[in-house]
Amino acid sequence: MRCYNQEKVKEEIKMDYNIELKEQGLQPVLSIRKTTSVGNLPQEIGKAYGSIMQYLQELGEQPAEAPYTAYYNLDMEHLDVEMGFPVSKQLAGKGEIKAGSIPAGKYVECMYKGPYAEMVPVYEAMSKWIAEKGLEAVGTSYEVYYNSPAEVPESELLTKILMPVK
Repeated sequence: MRCYNQEKVKEEIKMDYNIELKEQGLQPVLSIRKTTSVGNLPQEIGKAYGSIMQYLQELGEQPAEAPYTAYYNLDMEHLDVEMGFPVSKQLAGKGEIKAGSIPAGKYVECMYKGPYAEMVPVYEAMSKWIAEKGLEAVGTSYEVYYNSPAEVPESELLTKILMPVK
């Protein structure tokens, strides 16, 4: 019979992230930027995505990719976030929906599967990887959401994390 620490095994499995450095072109987006608390974030994200999807339908357009949230700071009481959708071409904004872009450049990315509340170790692993490669994180972090808690169990959530580097 083999003795092992199950928590240690789980921790080691979770630490095995597929982190990659990729070059990304300029990506046009439609987005809404807000300051909110982390507790209100799910409602704000839902409202923003709903408003943008409604506007895209009015324009007869579709998102070019899954929705994202950009994090301009990590102040949990006053999060500065941008929620939006990549689009295939530059579109005009309307009201609080702004036309913009995700900048071109080098990004470190990692696909994460699991609950949003357990993403901190992924960010830590990415930061360590960036330092080990002699790179420097610059600017805004992005999370791209390929499904939602309304569609799948939390353990099945797929989120791509992108961190711009130089």
